[in-house]
Amino acid sequence: MSVRTARTAGASRPDLVADAALALLAGRGMRGLTHRAVDEAAGLPQGSTSNVARTRQALLELAVRRLAEREARVLGLHEMPDPRAGAGPLTDAMALATHRALSRNRELTLARYELALEATRRPELRAHFDAAGAQFRELLTGLVTGLGSTDPDRHSLSLIAWADGLMFSCVAGSFSARVPTLEEVRASLGELLDGILATRRAPDG
Repeated sequence: MSVRTARTAGASRPDLVADAALALLAGRGMRGLTHRAVDEAAGLPQGSTSNVARTRQALLELAVRRLAEREARVLGLHEMPDPRAGAGPLTDAMALATHRALSRNRELTLARYELALEATRRPELRAHFDAAGAQFRELLTGLVTGLGSTDPDRHSLSLIAWADGLMFSCVAGSFSARVPTLEEVRASLGELLDGILATRRAPDG
């Protein structure tokens, strides 16, 4: 399978290498990720990837860091509303972020699954993968806290597990033939948030 990544004007050499690595992970899987293949996919002279990331571990760590940067833009972390505005705006923002990952950013999501599985076999990569994901967990925990969650850590885990499960099912699982609409994603997410916040609204006794 031929993999070729677009050259972004002004992108640094490490970013070009990391983007090519992510494209290869999505298109060929972990076994298709080699330094030579990255050179080819990035349109760089042979040996360029080795100059940026000498070992396979260094290349995987570079890919994890780049994945976190790109997913932050896909998920629109800077666009998340103030939780004081209520659950509606947060539901809208989270549904849009999830739908972006399901639709036009499916390749990036597939690459994340490849790296997540590899991290289970490489403790040193697991540390980098978990650190990169901490920004998402911390942000979400803060958002549900602001909404009045009675158990922010558990509730943020529920939301992340829901999003991860939906993305896996629709990108790599048995529902991959059909991407849910933004409206469907929002409806499901709204039901989950309503359940989480119901404990806050429940009367005593």
